Amino acid sequence: MNNILILGGSGFVGSALCEKLVRRSGGGGERITVPSRRRAQVKHLQTLPTVEVIEASVHDDAQLARLVAGRDAVVNLVAILHGSAADFERVHVALPSRLAKACLAAGVQRIVHVSALGVDANAPSMYLRSKAAGEAALQQPGLAVTMLRPSIIFGPGDSFLNLFARLQSVFPVMPLAGTTARFQPVWVEDVAEAIIRALNDPATAGQTYECAGPRVYTLAELVRLAGRWSGHERPVLALPDALGRLQARLMEMMPGEPLMSRDNILSMQVPNVASGHLPGLAQLGIEATPLEAIAPGMLAATGELARLSRWRAGSHPG
Repeated sequence: MNNILILGGSGFVGSALCEKLVRRSGGGGERITVPSRRRAQVKHLQTLPTVEVIEASVHDDAQLARLVAGRDAVVNLVAILHGSAADFERVHVALPSRLAKACLAAGVQRIVHVSALGVDANAPSMYLRSKAAGEAALQQPGLAVTMLRPSIIFGPGDSFLNLFARLQSVFPVMPLAGTTARFQPVWVEDVAEAIIRALNDPATAGQTYECAGPRVYTLAELVRLAGRWSGHERPVLALPDALGRLQARLMEMMPGEPLMSRDNILSMQVPNVASGHLPGLAQLGIEATPLEAIAPGMLAATGELARLSRWRAGSHPG
């Protein structure tokens, strides 16, 4: 697998994957291509040897066909957490379907697709239902597909622990819906390693692996830990279901990407934990990294940067 196309390679997991691939090859060997709608915004990858960032839209059939042609393998990391039914259909269902068609036409068999824990055609949320449909779209004769289903993924720059750490640096209390929802956080480097091992092992084709950490937490526990490790733990106020839905609705109406949506709340009704019925990281030869081994130092640094930024803002008004 020396010529790899990574869809969604400029994101959180994709960046970790590109860096790990480059380190693994010592700056030679693999040719890694990452398409992006705005090449200028992916400068952090352009400095990596063997990584080529191409300005292209993966949602355009002709451009996708050109991107896929000649590859040894394709990794699909493209996903969204928020959006309308049409958005989820376009990203989670139509793209995998079009990717399967493009790979079959180009004679590219090997695909590693990153999905999510809890996917099911009858799941309560659009997110989980669309992820299940995306998996089904890739199950085509002639393709050798490995599915990875991670829990929430943590690491420097993640949009989960870091988000709750930042919020607690501002607000005196954390009103929260879904406090009893269960998660099994997995380190981004473990997920990147799982992708690489799947790429390198043909025996993983046709298999689905659950990527989860060694311990299960409730959402309330994770929020408290994010605040504690970043230096400003706040009380968590559990919201009743109706009030939680209202809070999410109000967040959806605010400009920008919402912190929480009603569909997120529906997703949290399904435990985001390994089922135990499918192989996991251990079957890929990976020992899952505990949250406590990484997150305290990571969030302490984040909290210190936040405090320094506030001090600078206060010291230099205007």
